[in-house]
Amino acid sequence: MEQFEAGTFDCIVVGAGHAGAEAALAAAKRGAKTLVLTMNLDMIAFMPCNPSLGGPAKGIVVREIDALGGAMGKVIDKTHIQMRLLNTRKGPAVRALRAQADKVLYQSEMKRLIEEQDHLTLRQDVVERLIVEDDVVQGVVTQTGAVYRATTVVVTTGTFLRGEIIIGNLRYSSGPNNQKPAVKLAENLEELGFESVRFKTGTPPRLNSKTIDYSKTEIQPGDEEPRAFSYETTEFITDQLPCWLTYTTPETHRLISDNLHLAPMYSGMIKGKGPSYCPSIEDKIVRFADKGRHQIFLEPEGRNTKEVYVQGLSTSLPEHIQRQLVASVPGLEEAEIMRAGYAIEYDSIVPTQLWPTLETKRVKNLYTAGQLNGTSGYEEAAGQGLMAGINAAGRALGEEELVLGREEAYIGVLIDDLVTKGTREPYRLLTSRAEYRLLLRHDNADMRLTETGHRIGLISDDRYERFLHKKEQIEKELERLKKVTVKPSDEVQEALESVNSTMIKEPLKALDLLKRPEVPYEVIERVAPDEQPVPADVAEQVEIFTKYEGYIKKSLQQVDKMKRMEDKKIPEDIDYDAITGIASEGRAILKEVRPLSIAQASRISGVNPADISILLVYIEQGDIARIKESETK
Repeated sequence: MEQFEAGTFDCIVVGAGHAGAEAALAAAKRGAKTLVLTMNLDMIAFMPCNPSLGGPAKGIVVREIDALGGAMGKVIDKTHIQMRLLNTRKGPAVRALRAQADKVLYQSEMKRLIEEQDHLTLRQDVVERLIVEDDVVQGVVTQTGAVYRATTVVVTTGTFLRGEIIIGNLRYSSGPNNQKPAVKLAENLEELGFESVRFKTGTPPRLNSKTIDYSKTEIQPGDEEPRAFSYETTEFITDQLPCWLTYTTPETHRLISDNLHLAPMYSGMIKGKGPSYCPSIEDKIVRFADKGRHQIFLEPEGRNTKEVYVQGLSTSLPEHIQRQLVASVPGLEEAEIMRAGYAIEYDSIVPTQLWPTLETKRVKNLYTAGQLNGTSGYEEAAGQGLMAGINAAGRALGEEELVLGREEAYIGVLIDDLVTKGTREPYRLLTSRAEYRLLLRHDNADMRLTETGHRIGLISDDRYERFLHKKEQIEKELERLKKVTVKPSDEVQEALESVNSTMIKEPLKALDLLKRPEVPYEVIERVAPDEQPVPADVAEQVEIFTKYEGYIKKSLQQVDKMKRMEDKKIPEDIDYDAITGIASEGRAILKEVRPLSIAQASRISGVNPADISILLVYIEQGDIARIKESETK
C-alpha cells in the first residue's frame, strides 16, 4: 500500500471506545490539536457487554471523571433509562450510583460531543503501525496508507488486539460484537518489545422482550428521587424503565453440569485468564456448587429496542445449550435469543510497563489506556482515558502533567495498582482496593477534584465559581452550627423522639446534636433552621463531615504519613544491582517497575519491608550517588 502524508497533530488517539472518547475530548479541551481514529464511526463509546454504568467504586469513578471535566457522567445523565443509588442503608464510603443506559442513545450523544469539540478531528480508519524513531513515537500509519504525524499518541484499543470470539467449539477472529479485530497493530506492539498477556471476558445472551413472561419475575424500579452523575446536570429523566429479577433453577444447574465438557473454559479451548469477580454461569455452578440458585437480572438495552441483557448468565456454551439454559429460568421458558452469549480472548499489555502518567516506559510520548492496560469495565477505561488524554496533551503543549494520588481519587488507586502491582486477570475496581475509601466518597468527588480540573483547563470558570460558592456555603453552615444553641423545648424533644434519639436536658450546640448517629440534618433544620434554606448537596456534606469527623481526621493523618514517603524520591538512574542486601526477587521487580518514590516501591508485590528499609538507607545516606561516581572512574 502506497503511503501518503495525511496530517500533523499534537495528539493522536487510536480507538474511540470509552477510554478513547475521554482521551480525545480531554486532549482537545486542553487545546491540543487532536485526531481520533476509530475502525467504525458507528461504534463510538459502544457498550459491548452490560448496558449500565456505575455501582460500587465504579460509580464514584464516573463522578470523579465529571469532577475533572470528563464526559461520561454528562452523557449517561442524558441517556439513561433508570438510575438507582446503591447501599443507601450503609455508610457514605460505599454508596454509589448505578444507571441503566440506552446503549444507542449513549453512543450517539458521545459521538455528538466528539464531533462538536473544538481542536478535535474524528476519522474512520484502521491503525496498523506506530511510527517510532529512537524510541520516541512520531505518529501512526493506517491500512489505507495514511501517515499521521503527532507529538504524542494514545492507544486505546480495548479488547480488539488479536481478538477471538469463542462459542462452544466455534472460534473465529473478531473484536467485540463481530467487529474487525486489530491484528497488525498487535504485531507491531510486539515488534516494539511490549510484553503482553492473554485475557478473556464474556457476555450473556440477549433476549427478545416480547417473548419474556415478566409475571414470573420481580420488578426492579429506579429511584423516584431524581439523581445524576454530573454536578452540572439540572434536568432529570423521570420516565424510567424497570429491570426485572429472576433466578436459576436446579434444571439450569443440571444442564450446565451435564455439558461442562462443551464449555470452552473447561475443555481447554480458552487459554486467557478471565475475571474471577465476574464468573460465567458455568464457573458459578462449579465454584458455588452448594448454592441452590443464582440471581438473573433482565436489563433493557434501550427505549427503542426489544433486546434484553441477561445479567448473571454470561456463557460461552454452544448456542443450542444456551437455548436450553434460558428456557430453564422462570419467565424465560419461551424467550427467544436475539444474540448468543460468547467469550472473547484478546491481548493486553503488562501495565507495569507504564509510568503513573500512563506513558509507556519503552517508547517516549506513547500512552495507553483502557482494557488494553488489563482492566475491565467502561468506567475504569474512561478514567484511564481521561488521564492519558490530559497527560498526552500536557506533554505535547509543554504544560502540566497529572498523576492522582491514592488519597485523591479511585482513579488514582486504579492507575497506581496497575503500574505498581500489575494484574493477573482483568482488573476491576472494588471499594476494598482503596485504603482511604472514607475520603473517596460518591458525594465529595467535586470537593476533591474540581479545583484540579479547573487548573488544567477542563472545568470552565463558571462551573468553578459555582463550586467555590458551594464550598463557602459548607464552611458557613458548619460555623453556624458551632454557634447555634438548641434548647430543650417541647418541639425539640418531639423532633428527637421522632428519630429515636435521647431527649436533651440542657442547652446543646446544634453541631453536637448533629454528631449523634441517628440524628439526620433534617432534624437540625427543624430545631435550628437557618434564615436561608441550605441546599441539599451542602447539607449532605455538612452532615457527613460532622458525623465522620474523627474517622476523616484519622484518614488524613494516614495520608500525611504516606505523603512523606511519596516525597522520598528514588533517582531515575538508580542501580539496584549495586545495592547489597536487597533480596534477588525484590531487586528484579524493582528493576522492572522502576518506582518513582519509596511509597510506590512499598506497594509493589514481592518487595518486602526489609528491601524498602535498605533502599531508604542508601538513598538518605547518599550511597547511590557514591556508587554511580565510583562506576564512572
